[in-house]
Parts: sequence; C-alpha cells; structure tokens
Amino acid sequence: MTSPPAIPQSAPPPLDPRRNAYRPDVAASHLQGKVDAARFVTGTPGQIARPVVPLRKNPVPSAALETEAVFGETVTVYDVTEGWAWVQLDTDGYVGYLPADALSRDVQQSTHKVRALGTFMYAAADIKSPPMMHLSLGARLTVTGTTDRFYQLSNGGFVIARHVAERASPDRDFVEVAERFLGTPYLWGGRTRIGLDCSALVQLSLAACGIAAPRDTDMQQAELGTPVAINPDPDSLDGIAGLMRGDLVFWRGHVGIMSDAIMLLHANAHQMSVSTEPLPQAAARIKGTGSEIVAIKRLGVQA
Repeated sequence: MTSPPAIPQSAPPPLDPRRNAYRPDVAASHLQGKVDAARFVTGTPGQIARPVVPLRKNPVPSAALETEAVFGETVTVYDVTEGWAWVQLDTDGYVGYLPADALSRDVQQSTHKVRALGTFMYAAADIKSPPMMHLSLGARLTVTGTTDRFYQLSNGGFVIARHVAERASPDRDFVEVAERFLGTPYLWGGRTRIGLDCSALVQLSLAACGIAAPRDTDMQQAELGTPVAINPDPDSLDGIAGLMRGDLVFWRGHVGIMSDAIMLLHANAHQMSVSTEPLPQAAARIKGTGSEIVAIKRLGVQA
C-alpha cells in the first residue's frame, strides 16, 4: 500500500519587524532559531532622558516618524552606530532608531507617572523657577521626596504633585482620558498633546487606565476587545445600532473611540486634530475615500 502524497507545509509568516528586533547583521538573542542574522545579542537597558524622543524606521533624521517615547520609558538597546541607537521600547515592544544621546544608561526604577496631559519639571519647588523640561502624559518618574505642592525626583527636579500619580494608581475611564485630547493636532507617529495619531489616542488613553495596548491600528484591531457584529454597509444606521461608550471602531489604517452610542472621538487627518462627529457622518465620509468599517471591538473595561 502506497503512502498518500505529503502535503506541502507552508512556511510560517515572517516575524513582524515592528515588534521583533532583527536585521541581517544583528538580532535579539531570544529570536535565535526564528530569524537569520549574522550575530545575536542580549541587549542592554536604557532609559529615555529627554521630554519626548522620535523613534524612526531608519537611522536618519529625515526618516518618517514611527512613534515616540516619552521621558522615563525604558528600552533595550541592541546596537549603537554613528550616534543612533537601535532599540526596542519596553512599553509596547516597538523597534526603531533614536538618537543615542537621548538615552541614559543609569536606569531608574520609576515609582510614579504623569497623569495630566502635560506638566513641567522645575529646577526648584517653585512654579516661578525655570522649568527644566515639559513632561507628557505617561512619562515615568522616580519620586524621592515630597513638599506641600511638589514631588522631588531622583534627578533633582520637581513636579506639581496633583499632575502625578503612583504607577499602580490608574485612571478609571479611558474615554474621559481620550476626551481631554480634544483639539490636539494630528501628527502621524505622535504620542503627546503636542500631536498624536489615531492609534496613539487609543494606546495612551488605555495606558492611563493601566491597560496595555499595542501601538498600531492593525495590532489593536487584532488584539483588543471582542468583536461587535456590524452591518457590511457602514451607511446603515441598523449596522451601528447598539454601540456603547468605549467601543473601538476600525477602518483599515484608522481607529476611533465611541464617546456614546452615536458620537465618534478620533484623531484624524480630515480635521487634522482630535475631534468628535456622528459615526454615520464619519463612516460616510471615509467610505468616500474607499474605506469601510472593518471591525468594531468592545473592551472588557468600564468606560
């Protein structure tokens, strides 16, 4: 009796380079056996020492902005060449290049985080003292002491105490956090109140509530929440009835947050800002560009 012909096995898809550190010349040691590289390294820790640092796909200042890292976030450094560090962000696993001099190798264990959209680090416990830098929502801080109004930090700076919370003290309503960004300019790859994109609005708002979310829209669609059934026709009110505050609405390359059953909150390139509009209106406009709603996801969190 002859054996049946072997069924050819398809090769597994390549690892996503956005969240896996590998290049032809070097790769993270934990990827050995999964990718090809000339050498594998374990990497070394680093910490963002500037207010906000751009992470780029290529080590040139003109390369597109992939995302941003804010003060106090930690990274794993796999290579440093000609002033550029090739790193993986510990926050969401994103891989890219940033200026090597934006990193501190003296990594401090953070105790607190900035909970306001933005605040300042001062040189003294006095709001009239010169600010050392601006700090964005989610910036990580190491508090060493307190005064009546300020926290003192390990680097000698001071921040307003009411703008800061303990790392283990999350906000309760991620939609309310997202609504604070109304009017913020749209910036592809941005992650601060200076400018941000649609997926950063989702990621930052959830992070403020202690919920880890991936960086990009396709990752969020795949990994967040559970599906809500939708009508294939996004112009049909029947297709979007029953939505709830906090539901995430996805198009290819775009995501918005329902602030109630009708209104969509999103950072968008039409208004070039974070804005709200009725979902049927947004769906009709976006459909005119050739894109329809592809998923609605409901998170298992109170919103």
